[in-house]
Order: sequence, then structure tokens, then C-alpha cells
Amino acid sequence: MENYTSSSSDEENSYKVIDYAYLLLDPDSVEKKLQEYLEDTKSAKIEKLILHHNRLCELPPNLTRFFNTRVLDISNNGLTTLPNLLEYLPLTTLIAKNNLLTCNSLPKTFTKCSNLKELNLSGNQITQFPEQILEFVNLKFLYLGGNKMQQISRNIWKLKNLQMVSFGGNELSEVPTTLGQLHNLQALVLCDNQIECLPSNIANLHKLKSLLLHKNKLRTLPPEIIALKNLTELSLRENPLVVRFVSQMSYDPASLLELSARAVKLHEIPYGTEDIPGTLFKYMDSAHHCVNRQCKGVYFDNRVEHIKFVDFCGKYRIPLLQYLCSSKCVNTKKLRRDDIHDRPSRSYMMKKVLLG
Repeated sequence: MENYTSSSSDEENSYKVIDYAYLLLDPDSVEKKLQEYLEDTKSAKIEKLILHHNRLCELPPNLTRFFNTRVLDISNNGLTTLPNLLEYLPLTTLIAKNNLLTCNSLPKTFTKCSNLKELNLSGNQITQFPEQILEFVNLKFLYLGGNKMQQISRNIWKLKNLQMVSFGGNELSEVPTTLGQLHNLQALVLCDNQIECLPSNIANLHKLKSLLLHKNKLRTLPPEIIALKNLTELSLRENPLVVRFVSQMSYDPASLLELSARAVKLHEIPYGTEDIPGTLFKYMDSAHHCVNRQCKGVYFDNRVEHIKFVDFCGKYRIPLLQYLCSSKCVNTKKLRRDDIHDRPSRSYMMKKVLLG
């Protein structure tokens, strides 16, 4: 008897799935088995093909004759390419994880796969973000973890319907600011990469519930992350210790230009375009105010990085990066107790922050 199953007990639904998983079939064997169904009038009802854990180095060409297939699972085979024939299937889910696919393995275009909602290419050998994916405008779930990608496409904002994105286990060193435009995103996986910082506009992901950042090179998080009110899962373990970062900070002396400009701002000395060159006037307008509420100073190019631990969602104490005008603002006794990073309970806070 053929291995022809369904998760539903309904007799009608049982004829919608072909399951040849874990049979170690080669391409010829799969093609012969599929041909048997094509000779049956019930083949038109097939909506799901499960072919994972076989020995498929290529897909059988008669696959396209199952023209109502919505779900195709070809994971854990030896596939080195995804043929253009997939364009002729009305797929909503394509799972091709744990194969041997590269950037050149995918069809040049997916224009006919406009209904695709889930794409899983995890565990392959992809080194660049496949730009063809951007054609899946209805995509909701994208899995590209466990590859060798070094960058995320800056055009990812085009996938406006994304709810789940997984880039974990790659070689990413940065996150594009355009990721902050995915306003429907609920889960973002960036763990096990080389990321050192996050863009501040990640705070625009107001629907985000899960943010996995463990095993990166993060020293701090942008203060704007506090705006993520729906976040219930935050993982930060195995990132560089904030204490180490603070202890290794060096305070370079400010230039004479900056010191003079600070004095002008602090003492509110009037000036205009008729008094100073235009470039200097523009420089004066680039001043930033110190975040220490007890300080009236400003800074320009030279600043001091300061770690502030903040209560987050009532569950975490997370390290946020702030900029101060001088090291004196870090050590002054006038700072509020919550603004001081070197406190007796520091080791306890670090455990809560970084274990996620």
C-alpha cells in the first residue's frame, strides 16, 4: 500500500496529501510513484506533497502535473538547485531546508509564485540574500537561518506582510535600517551572528513579540527599544559583558575646536553668520545636549559612552547606550540612582540582562 496519509481523519482530506517522507527514495523512484497518482483521477485533489528525508539530488519533472499543490516539503535531501518548474505550482508553502542550495540554486524569478506565504531555506549554503525572494509580496514567514549570509538585503522593506523572520546562525555583522519598516513583524531571530549594534528604528516594530539576539557581539541596545510594548521574549545571552565594555572605555581629550564651541554654547555667547565662517556656524548647530539632567553641557564630536540599566516590560534590566558630554557626568553624585551603572547589584543585573 502506498504511503498516502493526511493529518486529518476526514476521508475527503486524506486524499489531499502524498507523504513519501523518510523512504530514502532517489529521483527516479519518486517519479515512478508520482506517475501512479497521475494516472488516477484523484491526482487533481492533491494539495500537499511531503518528500523530505529522501535522496533527491533533483526534483522529478512530473511534479508540475500536480497543479493544485499548495504545500511542498523537500527538506533534508541533497538538492543543489530548485528548478523553474516550481513556478507552475500555486504554492503557499515551500520548505527546502537542510539541502545544498546556494545563491545560484534558485530560479532567477518567482513572478508566478505570488501566493507564497511561507518560505524555508534554512540550513543551506546561501552566502547572499536571494533578491528573488523580494517578489513574494504576500510572504508572511521567512526562514534563512543556518546559512552563510553576510548581509540582509536593504530592500527587505518590500516584504511588508512578514510576520516571522529568521536570520539566526549566519555571518551577519549589521542589520539594515529598512528592517524597521516591517510593521507587521511579530518575531525576529538574529541570534548566532556577529552583530555589534541594532538600528534605533527597530522600535518601529510595534507588533514585535519575540526578539532573539543571543550569541552576537552586542554591547548595548538602542534606548528606543523601550517602545516595544508587546515584546514578551527577549534573549541576550552570550553577548559581550557590559561591565567589560564599561571598564575598557577610554576618554579621548576633546579638540580645541570642540572645547571652544562648548564654552560658547554653555555661556550662551551670541553669534551669527556675520561673525564666524559658514562651516563653523554649521558646526555650532550640530551640538547635542548631554543626557544628564543635572548637566547643561553639550558635545559635538567627542562624547562619553555611558551604560544605563532600564526596567523593560517589568521583566528585564537591559543595558541602554547613552552619550554624555564628559566622564564627570558618569561619576557625579548628582546623577539619579537609576542612572549609575556601577552599583552593588550589578552582577545580579548582568545575569538577568544577558541570559535572556
